[in-house]
Amino acid sequence: MRDVIITREPVELYKILKFEALVDSGGAAKAAIEQELVKVNHVVETRKRKQIVSGDRIEFNGEILNIVFKAN
Repeated sequence: MRDVIITREPVELYKILKFEALVDSGGAAKAAIEQELVKVNHVVETRKRKQIVSGDRIEFNGEILNIVFKAN
């Protein structure tokens, strides 16, 4: 489990997967979500543009990400 710091809220789910290098591209992130491989707060998420905010938990490919907001 690792913390992911975001500096603005909300952030689209597929962008977090991409920016955290869990996938190679935005297209790969969208495909993983569409294939029901991603969970948000313990529930399978199929919305690619799901708005993620501080306190959310993302699970994908054995990784667990805790989202933490930190203002610049």
